[in-house]
Amino acid sequence: MGTKISEFFEHIEPSCIRKAGIFFNQRQSQNPTENIKAINVAIGNVSLPTHPAMLERFLNPKDENLIKGIWRYTQTEGIDEINDAFKNIIKSFLKPECKPNLYSLVDTGGSHIMKLVMLGACGKSLSGEKPLLVLDPVYTNYVSIGEELGVGVISVSRNLTPDGIFSEISIDYLENLIEMYKPGGMLMIPYDNPSGTLTTQKQINEYAKVCMKHNMFLISDEAYRGLYYVDGIDYAPSIWNISEQDVKGIESAGIRISIETLSKVFNACGLRMGALVTDNKLFFEQARAANTTYICPSVVDQYIGGALAHESVSDLQNWVKSLREHYKKILKNLYTNFKKLDPNIIVTQPQASIYSIVDVRNIVKPNFDMDDFVMYCANDGFVEISGQKLTLLVAPVRGFYKNQNAFANTQARIACVVSESEMELVSYLFVELIRQYEQKRSMGLKVSNL
Repeated sequence: MGTKISEFFEHIEPSCIRKAGIFFNQRQSQNPTENIKAINVAIGNVSLPTHPAMLERFLNPKDENLIKGIWRYTQTEGIDEINDAFKNIIKSFLKPECKPNLYSLVDTGGSHIMKLVMLGACGKSLSGEKPLLVLDPVYTNYVSIGEELGVGVISVSRNLTPDGIFSEISIDYLENLIEMYKPGGMLMIPYDNPSGTLTTQKQINEYAKVCMKHNMFLISDEAYRGLYYVDGIDYAPSIWNISEQDVKGIESAGIRISIETLSKVFNACGLRMGALVTDNKLFFEQARAANTTYICPSVVDQYIGGALAHESVSDLQNWVKSLREHYKKILKNLYTNFKKLDPNIIVTQPQASIYSIVDVRNIVKPNFDMDDFVMYCANDGFVEISGQKLTLLVAPVRGFYKNQNAFANTQARIACVVSESEMELVSYLFVELIRQYEQKRSMGLKVSNL
């Protein structure tokens, strides 16, 4: 019979944000003379230059041990400087009355941090411990991590309306789910991935009250802190901007955990540097104990990221402000370009983060499958523009839904992470490839290798 792989390996599929890239790379390997370029907006792989302080450390390191090649393990939670960097970032966006006592542990990116958070706040469902409560649609990796760890995940449904806005969440409905399933923690993404919805500080405060009432952890993925595109906001919405005046008892409750990363706001996806930050000393200590199995994160990455510990409040605020202006322009142009090409396409107008969702329910024939369309673009499709053959890689939103959703099969997420000139091509490529795909479907032809 031969050696058999595990059941988990046998049934695992690539993440919906990575799958198109894997298949397009295979296409290039199998057809090297095809000469097709892909604009990859399936994954939030930011292409902007990183913060100059981190770049300076990479180009001109001053640490003598690193220069000599003495690259020893650090403490499991990371060196003080990199933890101070994450605390400095958080504190640079706080209201004056908010002075939380922060404990920080760094590791390889936000996704690994989420593993620790799930295990610490919820535990494995097979042992009868509590599930994690999320808001649908939710970042796809978090659903996958839950499945990998055996942590139960339950979800509050949100629907994309025809005007491109996701439905609001009822606190009463939220509490009914909590009373039914008794989750150990609630996860939110204030600058939401994938929906682009902004969670206001008032909403965050309400979630905190619910979590305190039900003895739950309030977990916040703050990868996009400060990337909001609505007026009238004085301080970036955050769990760390909940004051004692806002929610009585919050400072002593010890329920707050944030997932931090340098990937998005500091344009350092490949650095793989994230942090678990909490106001709960015991949670921090046990997270560190659990993570000793993995020794420590990269000492070189810690050193580079540590540069942000020394940046001023004004520098960090101005840095994020410049990114806010950049993404606001790109997201607005993306919406306008889609609507010019076909006003029947549903497109979100994001209030936050760096993503837009496109829904083609009104322009495609029945039984359209976004996963199959994505594979068509990766395996076969292309559009010629000025003599260059181009295809487009996007992420099917079905992979972001934990619950069943009526329109999941017609939705795609677009990450605004390539150059401005390439972003200007995205809407045209998407619409032309949809037309190609639908024409082939109407002729009864097989259109992908899914």
